[in-house]
Amino acid sequence: MIKSLKQQKNALADSKRQLEILSNGIFKSGELPTFKDKIAQSNQFPLQAKKLEILQINVGYMCNQVCTHCHVDAGPDRKEIMTKETMLQCLEVIKNTEAHTLDLTGGAPEMNPNFRWFVEEAAKAGVKDFIVRSNLTIIRANKKYYDLPDFFKKHNVHVVSSMPHWTQGKTDKQRGDGVFSKSIKALQELNTVGYGMPGSNLRLDLVYNPSGAFLPGNQAAMEKDFKKALLEDFNIQFHNLFAITNLPISRFLDYLIASENYEDYMYSLVEAYNPSAVKNVMCTNTLSVSWDGFLYDCDFNQMLNLPVNSSVKHISDYNEDLLEGRNIVISQHCYGCTAGAGSSCQGSVVD
Repeated sequence: MIKSLKQQKNALADSKRQLEILSNGIFKSGELPTFKDKIAQSNQFPLQAKKLEILQINVGYMCNQVCTHCHVDAGPDRKEIMTKETMLQCLEVIKNTEAHTLDLTGGAPEMNPNFRWFVEEAAKAGVKDFIVRSNLTIIRANKKYYDLPDFFKKHNVHVVSSMPHWTQGKTDKQRGDGVFSKSIKALQELNTVGYGMPGSNLRLDLVYNPSGAFLPGNQAAMEKDFKKALLEDFNIQFHNLFAITNLPISRFLDYLIASENYEDYMYSLVEAYNPSAVKNVMCTNTLSVSWDGFLYDCDFNQMLNLPVNSSVKHISDYNEDLLEGRNIVISQHCYGCTAGAGSSCQGSVVD
């Protein structure tokens, strides 16, 4: 079993080391402009938080997979798991916020021992869009997870799942041997209970991440290709495909450095910078909650240990008025969300 960077005691398991790399070299020398300088050119600095629309909660870094591109450095050896106490604090916020979307992520969120209880309680709050980010293989990982499609259906959960390609080779290369076949089986089971079917309100969306040091192609075109291939080959249907750019942090940063692609990739991101994407970046309407309850502008900042720039630092002290209008914490990884059509947890941000 491949180990996480943390378990390997890899230097890049330390967020400070990652930030050093992102702040020095080609950015310190002036060869490339920093993200701050770039957005200042179009009078978009500082980035500021608007009204909260999406509350994203990371319920733990434990996962049954160890994907090569994972910015969380998730895996079976990660023991950081949200406690019921922190979940109760999150539920108080969910009940009182006007945010329309609740987004549960991980790791594999389903591996948190209190996951089902949390979903049942959160569903009672009546959030308009309740997302669980599932890696699909968890549904087939153990008999105790086999009923997840029915459980998701019961609580009208919007399932968003990683699927790097419609072929086995490219999928297993990124996500591990055997992942493709288990993912296909899980998608078929989700379809069987009504997920992803035309006209169904049981939402099933897929997420595409590039499998190398390149940017995603056109989201709409890829969605057509995915739909055609998965329907023809496996009789699988889904609603939308989200194309997400890999950000140069954690395991993907490790891959870029090991393959000697880091500088070229950063050049690609900077050259593809789109000022129109800046006004729609997810950090302006999203708040990320870590497994231990601390607050971040986004999931990527959480992994780089860059907390919100606010007197409110923890979910237990939550105050929407104080958090709104805060300056967003940025570094060079932010170029990943503003390249091309932009990128967010909901895919492209520019049509």
